[in-house]
Amino acid sequence: MTADHGFVLALSGGIGGAKLALGLSRVLPPGTLMVVANTGDDFEHLGLQISPDLDTLLYTLGGIDNPETGWGRRDETWTFMGALEALGGETWFKLGDGDLATHVERTRRRRAGESLSAITDDFRHRLRISSRLLPMSDDPVRTRLLTDEGWLDFQDYFVRRRCAPSVRTIVFDGAGAARPQPDFVAALADADLRMVVICPSNPLISIDPILALEGVRDALRACRAPVVAVSPIIDGRAVKGPTAKMMAELGMPVDAGSVARHYRDILDHYIIDEADLAGVGGLDAATTVTRTLMENIADREALARVVLMAGQGV
Repeated sequence: MTADHGFVLALSGGIGGAKLALGLSRVLPPGTLMVVANTGDDFEHLGLQISPDLDTLLYTLGGIDNPETGWGRRDETWTFMGALEALGGETWFKLGDGDLATHVERTRRRRAGESLSAITDDFRHRLRISSRLLPMSDDPVRTRLLTDEGWLDFQDYFVRRRCAPSVRTIVFDGAGAARPQPDFVAALADADLRMVVICPSNPLISIDPILALEGVRDALRACRAPVVAVSPIIDGRAVKGPTAKMMAELGMPVDAGSVARHYRDILDHYIIDEADLAGVGGLDAATTVTRTLMENIADREALARVVLMAGQGV
């Protein structure tokens, strides 16, 4: 795919989505990838405004991510957390010293009146990232979960409680009033958009918040470019995170076909792992079978090429 063929728009959560976003950024010409990040995970902690999925994408695309954890910065130090613990402060959400600088600067600039989009764009330029990176909205949307322990904010469920409570309902507070990021909306109607990629992120808590914004799902249905999704499920399991557990608790079959049916109204092409070939019969979307596990940079690039070929074939 050359620059003459337009640009690609990817919808992404954190770790899994960031892996494919990096692959796409490496095989596409510079400046032809736009990544829209989930911000339903955003929250305020220790007085700081934290955007976990945006930061994972920033660090991954900027080549400074921690390859062992998938989140945070590489070669991180933890002096701040050690000092905070000694003072009896809250340490359940880990903020490394380098990572802390991101949150401090973002918070300072937000309080000075800058939008999350503007700050993110400046950060990605400073990290020499050629791909566009946008929050799904500059307005607050917060993922909350009704569990067997009552209502929990997302980070309380995901980090503090380590996904232990059983999930009964998921809501996105503020999604009805939040406006999708303007460049995101414009991209979906742009004649130069070649395809939309739904990265292998948790469909329930990483992609659904984006789709819950007013007009986004309708814009994807109307979009002339094909929508290609990569399954986050391999052989009945999620590579990382609570996707499979949450699907089971919400009564969804834990398989690749279930995710495709979740996207059925917007999906043109679906990419599944070789282990799931037998479980995706009867889907409306065209299907490509390949290796979707991304263990290294070569895997990320290879899957990105498969995604681009799938979109060209729709």
